[in-house]
Amino acid sequence: MKYRRLGTSGLKVSEIGLGSWFYGTGSESQSAVECIRKAYELGINFFDNANLYKGGAAEVVLGQTLKDFPRASYVLATKVYFPMGSGPNDRGLSRKHIIEQCEASLQRLNVDYIDLYQCHKYDSETPLEETLRAMDDLISQGKVLYAGVSEWSAAQIIDAVHLAKQLNLRPLISNQPIYNMLVRYIEKEVLPVCERQGLGQVVFSPLAQGILTGKYRAGQVIPADSRAANDSTNKFIASYLKDGVLYCVERLEKVAQGMGVQLPEMALAWVLRQPGVSSAIIGASRPSQIENNVKALEIELTPDLLREIEDILIEIDGFAPAW
Repeated sequence: MKYRRLGTSGLKVSEIGLGSWFYGTGSESQSAVECIRKAYELGINFFDNANLYKGGAAEVVLGQTLKDFPRASYVLATKVYFPMGSGPNDRGLSRKHIIEQCEASLQRLNVDYIDLYQCHKYDSETPLEETLRAMDDLISQGKVLYAGVSEWSAAQIIDAVHLAKQLNLRPLISNQPIYNMLVRYIEKEVLPVCERQGLGQVVFSPLAQGILTGKYRAGQVIPADSRAANDSTNKFIASYLKDGVLYCVERLEKVAQGMGVQLPEMALAWVLRQPGVSSAIIGASRPSQIENNVKALEIELTPDLLREIEDILIEIDGFAPAW
């Protein structure tokens, strides 16, 4: 495993991280335990979660599994923003919701502190100062070590960085955006801004919800055991399932085959080529998927290969999934 600093902080995270957004109860819980253990065994130290995932069940299974390992050996990340109840204050980034949800996440994760606490979205209904002060207070209390954001625009990140400096608050160290070969909006503004301001990217969906595994083919029936066939995850994948996109994916797969590697490995190596990316967060339902994904760290994409890939990707420039 290889590790990178998260932004300009001193925190080091594995280049491949493990996400938990579809881990839950029952059979999902058992597969989650197997995947988390395999990830740790392979040197993955960055585990990402959110209070929203499976109504908190994902945090529970992650906490129960990681308790068998030394607390200092892994970096635990979770998020706050989305509704966790029906009340008017059970959502957003108000001080009340942040503090209460941090306490709830600590209990579900069964830990004394969260390494990276992230604002899951931007909250236009709460003053930015209130949000930043609440996060800073949690750090002062030792319940959180670092603060980050997720899917914030470049302008929102700049506002937060400048306000934190003005108020003498601890800086944000990360942003968690979607980023993969098919969705590249962060390259224009978010990446440059974050690199200047010292925020690292911990990107989610680096394999485009499984589209960049090559399992979906233009004009063919969706595999019955895939996420696209699952009602709970289909909404995230459906917009990718366009013939133009899938034809480009087939061409990318041929490039990977020419390199002697699998398409997912090449796709992850492509994401990690960006110096501003600290970690690519994968999702896995089987330990073997994690074993295959970490092989991406052995791949070096030459300038010629990057140009060949870019010639394919330029044909779908501007594609935007319904996220």
